[in-house]
Amino acid sequence: MKRPRRVRMPRPFWERGYRSHGYWRGKQKLGGVVVERGGAPERKYYWQASTHAGHAANLRDAKRAVESVVLFGMRQLSLFDES
Repeated sequence: MKRPRRVRMPRPFWERGYRSHGYWRGKQKLGGVVVERGGAPERKYYWQASTHAGHAANLRDAKRAVESVVLFGMRQLSLFDES
């Protein structure tokens, strides 16, 4: 008896854009990093994934933050009850 074939999810990858980087899995955008002009150097990179967001001093730390949020699949609870 043959086993059913497993559908493999594509691996997430980084795509570079103009003053931004996107983290994609197939055609689904998982998160991104945007380079902000001006301001303090320790807040140069703004990252966002799911409902989490923050600032980082360098691109490596910002990408690592996005990847960790996606890897753990964390999600913040809603502030107000939607029932």
